[in-house]
Amino acid sequence: MLIFRKPLAGVDRPQMPADVVIVGGGPAGMACALRLAQLIDEHNAKNPSATLSKENIYVLEKAREIGQHCLSGALLDPRSLRELLPDFAKEAPLDAEVTQEAVYFLTEKSKFKLPITPPPLRDHGNYVISLNKFVKWLGAKVEETGITVFTGFAGSELLFDGNRVTGVRTDDKGVDKENRPKSNFEPGYDLQAKVVILAEGPRGSLTKQLVAKLDLMKNANPQTYGIGVKELWEVPSGRIAPGEVIYTMGWPLTTQEYGGAWIYGGQDNIVSLGFVTALEYPDPRLDPQRVLQEFKKHPHIAHLLEGGKMIRYGAKSMPYGGWWSLPPLAGDGWMLTGDSAGFLNSARLKGIHLAIKSGMLAAETAFEALKKDDTSAATLGQFQGKVESSWIKEELWKVRNFHQGFAHGLLPGLFHAGLQQVTGGRGLYARYPNRSGYEHMRKLAELPADGGAQAHLLGPAKGDGKLTFDKLTDLYHSGTKHEEDQPAHLVIHDINICNTRCVKEFGSPCQNFCPANVYEMVDDPAQPNGKRISLNPSNCVHCKTCDIADPYQIITWVPPEGGGGPNYDGM
Repeated sequence: MLIFRKPLAGVDRPQMPADVVIVGGGPAGMACALRLAQLIDEHNAKNPSATLSKENIYVLEKAREIGQHCLSGALLDPRSLRELLPDFAKEAPLDAEVTQEAVYFLTEKSKFKLPITPPPLRDHGNYVISLNKFVKWLGAKVEETGITVFTGFAGSELLFDGNRVTGVRTDDKGVDKENRPKSNFEPGYDLQAKVVILAEGPRGSLTKQLVAKLDLMKNANPQTYGIGVKELWEVPSGRIAPGEVIYTMGWPLTTQEYGGAWIYGGQDNIVSLGFVTALEYPDPRLDPQRVLQEFKKHPHIAHLLEGGKMIRYGAKSMPYGGWWSLPPLAGDGWMLTGDSAGFLNSARLKGIHLAIKSGMLAAETAFEALKKDDTSAATLGQFQGKVESSWIKEELWKVRNFHQGFAHGLLPGLFHAGLQQVTGGRGLYARYPNRSGYEHMRKLAELPADGGAQAHLLGPAKGDGKLTFDKLTDLYHSGTKHEEDQPAHLVIHDINICNTRCVKEFGSPCQNFCPANVYEMVDDPAQPNGKRISLNPSNCVHCKTCDIADPYQIITWVPPEGGGGPNYDGM
């Protein structure tokens, strides 16, 4: 019997007052905290008789250390960072400035370099970075201002008074697998906050609560996602220059899937390599981790990595929906920033700069609210206007229909993308519709038994241990660690569907789309189909693909005990 993580009832939880609680210590959360500190310091210098305090401003970060759960490509467009910290280049951990880029279309054995790099993929002036190191650096800046960053504390649920957000409850610690307090039990805190700013990253668990309670997506396109599976390699000297950027499209995907790869050259012969697969493919047997392994078999890529060593692994989902998939950004007591809101430019494969800018604008809104002592929807709602009058909208408006154009495959997508390029983002229609990614998944009975053209992408990768790897070998290199004796943080709301319907209708796709081997179907003669679902929650890398891609939408990812998860050191 599976016991899932849920707040313990009847527990007396400590209360803590707060002015602002920022949930999430990634680029959006840290930029928000740092900008808010800057504004308060400037205000206090000018108004010594009416100062504002930073003592009751908190950042909650579920990782054990700042930056530990931060994973990205990662290329940094410095536009927003330059606004936040004009002298950033003197001290920020930047691996290399981009000096050259190329885009290739791959077939199974050959490559074709595009004669002109598409404008969205021109990266001169951007920087190859380790997002892990970058966020650690930003976090240190925040702590220097006097704002408290609570690491190892996850937000388990939002506190409400009607439709007003009044705070955040942090996770209980020291709860065993049977959902009983252990000897080291510590109840979570109720942070009673004037303003809660959600910066949790894609498919944030508190954001999901908020969206459901307030029906925030009723006028928006459904959010769609991609899953980026990444490896960090150390390669022989001279293979790729620091600051060299390569993008690919085509192989190993077919015309039925959407996605592509990146290769970034960093310092000391370190290469960031990954593949993003849109979570809207038709065949439930497709495995995104295998897609990356097949990609590395291409002669061009295999040559680049030959003699090298894979040193780190990770996976992260990313919001693809664009401008039409943004929910309302603020209301009574709350604001949404970064990937939690959906600020990502899918045409550029970039979102760090948008996360930073949205965090800064949220900070400016919160600052005005604290000055007026008014955190109503009328005041915090000004955040919406700030975003819409900023370069965030200017950038996202130009690609507002980009990803939706690929709904029917690669070739129609390229046609729509080209047309949108010359029509300022419009294309054939003013607003392209879309469907949630899981709705594209087809039942096994509708697909060829042998996989057809997709056969090379289906099922788990075996790996040769040198160039390619099976899922557990890759997982080992993610540094993932959780407290074993705790309730599962992957909530399956109806296990009977998994054991009776899904295994027969879709072949249990959770085994495939999860990049960390969390889900397994094990033999059980007592079940109608001879299989039952088994979880390995300690493997979870927090990508939330299961929450996104499950065809029945019965899986909910909630934070594990604070501090658990991957260790993306150097990624």
